[in-house]
Amino acid sequence: MLVLIPLVFDNYWMALFNTALIASIGAIGLNILVGFTGQISLGQGGFLAVGAFTSAILTDRMGVPVFFSILGAVLLTAAVGMIFGLPALRLKGLYLAIATLASQMVIIFIVRRWEFLTEGRGFVDVMRLEVFGFSITRANFEQQWYMILLVITIIAAFIATNIFRTGVGRSFMAVRDQDIAASAIGVNLTRAKITAFGVSNGFVGLAGALMAHYTEIVSWERFTLDISIQYLAMIIVGGLGSVAGSIYGATFITLLPVLTRMAADELGGVAPALRQQLPAFEHAIFGLTIIVFLIFEPKGLNRIWERIKEYFRYWPFRY
Repeated sequence: MLVLIPLVFDNYWMALFNTALIASIGAIGLNILVGFTGQISLGQGGFLAVGAFTSAILTDRMGVPVFFSILGAVLLTAAVGMIFGLPALRLKGLYLAIATLASQMVIIFIVRRWEFLTEGRGFVDVMRLEVFGFSITRANFEQQWYMILLVITIIAAFIATNIFRTGVGRSFMAVRDQDIAASAIGVNLTRAKITAFGVSNGFVGLAGALMAHYTEIVSWERFTLDISIQYLAMIIVGGLGSVAGSIYGATFITLLPVLTRMAADELGGVAPALRQQLPAFEHAIFGLTIIVFLIFEPKGLNRIWERIKEYFRYWPFRY
């Protein structure tokens, strides 16, 4: 079904699907930290900026091949995440959230004020993607990017899933469930938390780098606090502690504004105020969606999908 999508949808919807795939990779990274390790982070936008600017500068100014520039963005973002993850050794809960929020503010401040990054223009242009002689064409831009992003997202999901079958991944979950008990059975809390920040932000750096090459322009306006809130909403709606839920949540939150505008257009004749106050209406729907999931299905879309599969697996029996 995923392979058939480019044959069915036009460029507008393909652009949305491509955005959702990039967001899925970033959401997987955030879920590794928040859902699997229990370390709250509000600095997603800042770490996306690190990955995007790093890959853009390496490719555009230094002539580094795209593959190595993206790899460099992943490694640098992971390193920056580990540095900002140091407060996690002493802080928990709300205090840790405030510390990661500070990282968001610090990174965006540096991006806006450091003229080296944008050469005083406020943005960085990125050359059209070209890998091993293959170049994206304008005629099939969205379709070609979709296939590339689909493969990368599948690989990222596969890696993330298998991380939690290793001792390192299990130590993440032990820290989440009860860090004192985890320490008592031999888990090195310092190493586990710092590694979690590094692995998580490595995925985020990958998403930022892909965003830079897909949009072909990088500007700090793309990485504000609103983006951090959106990514947090993705893993809440999709399901904390679930790789598949990260993908469901990223797709849902990406398509939510579009579906909201479509609903407002359909109801415009009956309730013209919806169309006139569309931005406020979108914010209201966004907030209401999060509240509804927190109250009625805290495990998100992933749990809803599991229940649907269980129903058909055992039908017509109740259990």
